[in-house]
Amino acid sequence: MRKLKEVLRLDSLGLSQHQIARSCSISQSTVHEYVSAAQAAGVKWPLPETWDDQQIEQMLFPQRPTPAVWRKHPEPDWTQIHQDLQTHKDLTLQLVWQECRENNPDGYAYSRFCDLYRHWLKKLDLVLRQEHRAGEKMFVDYAGATIPIYDQQTEDLQPGAVFVAVLGASNYTFAEVTLGQDLRNWIGSHIRAFEFFGGVTQILVPDNCKTGVKHPCYYEPDLNPTYRDMGAHYDTAIIPARPYRPKDKDYVSYCTLSCLCRGEGGLLGRSASLAFENGVLIQRLV
Repeated sequence: MRKLKEVLRLDSLGLSQHQIARSCSISQSTVHEYVSAAQAAGVKWPLPETWDDQQIEQMLFPQRPTPAVWRKHPEPDWTQIHQDLQTHKDLTLQLVWQECRENNPDGYAYSRFCDLYRHWLKKLDLVLRQEHRAGEKMFVDYAGATIPIYDQQTEDLQPGAVFVAVLGASNYTFAEVTLGQDLRNWIGSHIRAFEFFGGVTQILVPDNCKTGVKHPCYYEPDLNPTYRDMGAHYDTAIIPARPYRPKDKDYVSYCTLSCLCRGEGGLLGRSASLAFENGVLIQRLV
């Protein structure tokens, strides 16, 4: 119940239940349950400041029964089974079923096992063309390569991290160089990107870097608490890109894989300062 407030806040922004589920690292059925209970109880965002989590739960679920969960057989790990079938060309569904029956002799029959697997297989996401509305999403990431930054007085060399932010609908790009990828530079780059674009998008889509996402996961990514607080402050939703799915971040990859991020910044010379680097980046990308 600790994420109930965040669900109600994101729902007031007009996000879909699927987007809210990914942002809050909970299931879509839980989001539907929270939103439906709030509508039935007449609770709307913003909530009264005097309400704590216990009072909110009592308002939404005054007589919440404890559901009785019963299953005849444990559900197989279909994700692992599907991955094994794709990895090992000689593996068949019947061999997988035989192995499951050896571990659980009272498990599903072969026909039921196949039916359940095919039913699960229909729920897999299809690869479709992504369409973005203006002002809906901003993709953010750090470039893999760094740009050398030289101190004008000591001529010491420091690697500069390239932060890139791209608007999904227009490919309008903001880029800057920072002296690190820590949390302070990560949040600061976001703020400067908002100022550059002149507003905040409805959704932020970061890559699964450790600064923004503590524990990347396909189903329940865990955001850094400071990064989540920044999203709440600017009234925007943070939905990380799915791991191992580069199609979620094609827009920002366009910039991070460009020739500029592969070392072109080194051509600026040994007198280049951090401010000068950022000026050249903005001049070339905008």
